[in-house]
Formats: sequence, structure tokens, C-alpha cells
Amino acid sequence: MTSKNIFISALAMGLMAVGAHGFELTSADVSPTKPIAEDFVFNGFGCSGKNISPSLVWTNAPKGSKSFAVLVHDPDAPTGGAGFWHWVVVNLPVSTAGLSQGAGTADGVKLPVGTKQIATDFGTPGWGGPCPPAGKPHRYIFTVYALKTEKLDLPANATASLTGFMVNANALGKASFTSRYGRK
Repeated sequence: MTSKNIFISALAMGLMAVGAHGFELTSADVSPTKPIAEDFVFNGFGCSGKNISPSLVWTNAPKGSKSFAVLVHDPDAPTGGAGFWHWVVVNLPVSTAGLSQGAGTADGVKLPVGTKQIATDFGTPGWGGPCPPAGKPHRYIFTVYALKTEKLDLPANATASLTGFMVNANALGKASFTSRYGRK
């Protein structure tokens, strides 16, 4: 076996190990296989959900992680290309392995100490559930980011887009899934 073949074999084995022990995000409340339930849908703009944030659990964070961020985005929103931010949570301590159902209240009292929620595109911090225009269901991308810093240095009035930029600039890895919701 040549040194090139040994290298390729070692690389392939390493990639399989990463896949077997990869960073993963799951939820008992929302999934890629079922539409988002009314409990998690926004209450306003013609929607009558309960606007409860879903539970999220993550496992196998990358080595060196110092904090986490959770972002929920609807890329299908008719906003001229920007999509719509439904939840933006940063500075989650590295000891955090998930968020319980209902943790996304605007006051943030159910979140770990030091955690910060950024205003969503509804204009306030906290979970803002799906409420797309009637028609085709929209995608909601739930993503947890493992960050290389304990705290993001953000201005008090940081937007979701600026936060997303800083999250990506400090990300060691991410895990996500997509769920859907639509109105008739």
C-alpha cells in the first residue's frame, strides 16, 4: 500500500468517525417529518397559536466549544431575500445541552444565566413562532452553533443579521434540522 493510499484510508476512517459522533440537534416538539404544531405557532398576524418555544437538545459538540447560540430562520419569508428570524439566542454556557419547551419567553427568565436573546424580526426578543402568509408551507431552520468564545461581543441593539454574522465568525461547528409550517 502506498503512502497516498494509507493517507486516503486514514482520512476516510476519520470522516466516518466524525459522522458517527457528529454534532446533532433534535427536538421532542418539532421535527423534519411533521408540520410544526399549533402550540409553537405565533399568536398574531392572523395566526392563533400559543407561541411556545419548542424544546431543543444537542449532543456531541465539537471539542473546544466555549458557548452555544441557537438561531431559527425562515428563508422562505417574502422579505426581499433576507428571510425572517424567529429566535436568536446567544451566550448559552458550554454546560448547556438544550433548551426546555417554553424557554423562549421575551423576558428570558427560563434561560441559563448570562444568556441573551436578540430581537427577532417581530421586533422583540424571545421565540416568535411561525406565521407565514397563506399558501405554500415555509421552512424553519433550527440551528445550534458551537462557538469558540464564551461570549459574543455585540452592541445592545444588535440585529439578528449582525448576530448571525458574529455567530458564524466564531463557529466551531453547527447542527440543524428543518421543519415546516403552512397556512391555507
